[in-house]
Amino acid sequence: MKKLLILFGCCCLVLPAFGATVVATVNGTPITDTDITARTKLMTLDGKVSTDNRRQALQNIIDDSVKLNYAANFGVKPTDEDAAAELKRMNISGLSESEKAMALSAIKAGIAWQVVVARTVLPTVDVTREDVNAMKNDLARTQGLPIEMTIVRLTDIPADVASKLTKPKNCDDAIKMAEDLGGVPQKFVAKQYELSSDIRNRVINLPVLTWSPRVDDSVLLVCSSKKTSEYGKLDDVIKQNAIYKQAMFVADQQLKQLRRKAVVIINDDRYKL
Repeated sequence: MKKLLILFGCCCLVLPAFGATVVATVNGTPITDTDITARTKLMTLDGKVSTDNRRQALQNIIDDSVKLNYAANFGVKPTDEDAAAELKRMNISGLSESEKAMALSAIKAGIAWQVVVARTVLPTVDVTREDVNAMKNDLARTQGLPIEMTIVRLTDIPADVASKLTKPKNCDDAIKMAEDLGGVPQKFVAKQYELSSDIRNRVINLPVLTWSPRVDDSVLLVCSSKKTSEYGKLDDVIKQNAIYKQAMFVADQQLKQLRRKAVVIINDDRYKL
């Protein structure tokens, strides 16, 4: 299973500091303005900056409480040691005591939710061969695949010259044909994912030994292509990614349902969700 990232935007819940204003409660547990300030600071460190950060921070704290309560039903209770080890791995310095406590709580909730998803959601998710092929086609269009391609390119070729190009017998024949027409062909070998997007889009579905349409005074021809050793693992990688993505969608829907069942009381109108 692909490890779920434990981000500070996910969750957290700490006990209120003395004298802090209680902004809300979730299942009877208070959430203070100090908690929200600490959460906002951690969100900023995680790269999440917006004018609505404090409202989002409150939502994250509520989600954290919901995750921990639900995970407890399965006997899942991450330890202080687990959370401390993860925080150390993150290598975040300069946290106040309240921010550190907030971070540790966030990490605990993230770990708990990860375990729950692994136990209850991932086993129920599967993808079809059609799903894998669709994702592979999308990957080919947007990023390219581990397929090595030998390509001939002709640049600055007039339209009347391009029209005289015929189907070659092989790559050498294509190069000679271009040279006979006064062109200066360029031959290069590259993996599909190494090609620039404009070149890749032009050759992705181009039949072998077929000149491409003339675009920007240039034509392309794929002499040959072959799958690299990486390609053999591609289906498994794509399938795991598809399962992970689907599991996260299901888990998010489940979290929304659990959130609706939680008893949330917001005392400050500025934080109405």
